[in-house]
Parts: sequence; structure tokens; C-alpha cells
Amino acid sequence: MADHYEVLGVSREATTDEIKKAYRRLARELHPDVNPSSEASERFKEVTHAYDVLSDAKQRQNYDMGGQGGFGGGAGDFGGFGDIFETFFGGGGGGGRRGPRSRRERGQDALLRVEVDLDEIIFGTHRDIEVDTAILCETCQGSCCAPGTSPVTCDICHGTGSIQRAVRSLLGNVMTSSPCGSCRGYGTIIATPCLTCQGQGRVRARRTVPVDIPAGVDTGVRLQMPGSGEAGPAGGPNGDLYLEMKVRHHDVFSRDGDDLLATLEVAMTDAILGTTTTLHALDGDVELDLKPGTQSAEVITIKDRGVTKLRGNGRGDLRIGIQVVTPSKLNGKERDLIEQFAGMHKHPKPALSQFQQGLFAKLRDKFRG
Repeated sequence: MADHYEVLGVSREATTDEIKKAYRRLARELHPDVNPSSEASERFKEVTHAYDVLSDAKQRQNYDMGGQGGFGGGAGDFGGFGDIFETFFGGGGGGGRRGPRSRRERGQDALLRVEVDLDEIIFGTHRDIEVDTAILCETCQGSCCAPGTSPVTCDICHGTGSIQRAVRSLLGNVMTSSPCGSCRGYGTIIATPCLTCQGQGRVRARRTVPVDIPAGVDTGVRLQMPGSGEAGPAGGPNGDLYLEMKVRHHDVFSRDGDDLLATLEVAMTDAILGTTTTLHALDGDVELDLKPGTQSAEVITIKDRGVTKLRGNGRGDLRIGIQVVTPSKLNGKERDLIEQFAGMHKHPKPALSQFQQGLFAKLRDKFRG
């Protein structure tokens, strides 16, 4: 193999900038878009490989220690020692023998946040979600090559994906390997990339993902959809799609586990005499009977009208807390009637009694207990 410094036309003391300038000058002359001849193509590969090695400080140091001309052709003299080193220590040229790396990789996972209404989670719902993601390129079907073409074996590493060279160490000269700078370790080169995906095997697009959201999900719950994430490079498998749920606030109903909670305002007269009323719940109407003498902070439980359990069978309950509303303004006739009612019932005068929490605190405790 030709000496990298000679390929670029620079001295061994050349600076990084000098190496870069030499490469750019040669690339402008030899690039296939400028010079389509086969001789220029071969030369361009050598120039590119030489630049990849010499532009990297570590690779350049290794090359200077054991590259061609560094030991007067000593690499061939110590080839057998490299095999012995690999046998005892598992190193040396072993990296090149693992084979080239694959262009196919698994796509990334994606996370989306989905908002649902409280009434939608009682029985579950269906959504068609728009996702901006990577999908398989329809033109090349993930091959990365223009139609009718295929990858070609790298002429520098001959398909191995790595370059081996002798390096001086404390144990003598050993064979080491590094990824091929020409094919970047793939062992093949995409000579004619697909114009649709620019040789990636996938393109960005917007697609629709149908999702069945199960009943009983709550804010923070994540649903995993295997294989619905981004398509992998070069036709690699898709990643997964994760949907994080957020249940929107409802002005009337709230949730406590699998139970639904609500507060019912009742007129004082209805609380005294009792009444029957129809409530519009999230899943349909509910008939509610209030017995005479209903008190504030009482809780009426309607079985199996809550949220369907996410794991398990059945539903929670609908629990309704009562708040008796006392009129704040009375006309003369209404006041006379209330005074007559008060005169017919001798109640004790207001007095301090055992401490009780506020109405809403009592309701909260009863809801939870």
C-alpha cells in the first residue's frame, strides 16, 4: 500500500492544515463528479483513505510508528508474531476478523403525549394519531441504492471493513486494525445512492397510527406500541412508539381511582321534604332519590357507574356528595313562612359543639372513606 504522505503529496512533518489543504486540492481534481475516469476513482479512494488516517491524531501517531516505510517493510516480517499475540491475548488483528459492520440499525423509539377526556376513559376510545417520523424509503426499499444498482465491495479494505497495520509496542511489532476510512467500516460503498432518501434507506414523512386506548387509563400511564416507532437506517427494524396519557380536567366530575366524584347542590326545601331528580352522568342519565331530611356532606353511592378498571373486571362507583343550599335572600312572604316554621319547632340556641372539618373537607374524607 502506498505511503499516505506520498499519496497526499505532503511531508511527514506537515501540519493538520497542510494535510487538509492537500486533500481538498486533490479531491477537487479526482472527485467522480469532476473526473469520471476509473483511474481518478481509484486515486480518489486512496486520497480519501490517506486523509482519514492522517487527519486523526491517534491514527496518524499509530501510522507513523508502524506504517509502510516506518520500519522499512517490517510489517511483513512480524506478521506471524501478530497471529501469536492474538492467540494468547485475544487482540492484535482480531478486530478486522469480526467482519464489517452492518448499515441496518434499529430505529429510535418515539414518545408522544395524548390527551383524552374523562368520559372517553370510562369504556376506552379509539384515536388515529398523526406522527411525524422516519419511514422506509419506497424507492429503494431500504437498500440505500438507486434502483437497479447495489453496494460494491470497498477496494481499500476488500470488504473486511477494517485496515490492518503493524504497530510497535513493548512486546515488539503487533498487527492492529482500525475501521476503514473509505467505507467507514461497512465493507461496501454505495456508489450510486438513492436520490429519494440520499442513501439513508428511509425518509421523513407523516403517517397515521391507529390506537385503541383502553378503558381506565390515567394521567401518566404509558402505552407501548412495538414496531410503531421510527424506521431504522438501511431497512433496519422499527423502534417502538410510547404514548403517555393525560386525562383532561372536567368541570363537574373528578376521579378517585376507579370512582367518579361529583357534588350535588340541593335546595333546602328539597333536602327537608325529599325529592327525585335525574342527573346527567358521563355515561348516561342517573335517577337519584333524596330521602327527606338529607343533610349536607352526605354521600350517595351509585354502584358500577364509575370508570372501567384498567386491570381487572368491573367498574368503580359514582359517589355524589350533597351540599344543601340555604337561600340568602327572602321576600316578605317567604320570611313569614320560615318564621312560622321556626315557631313550630323549638330548636336549641346555637352553641359550640365538637370540632368538625369544613364541608368540602368532610366531603373529601367521605369520598375517600
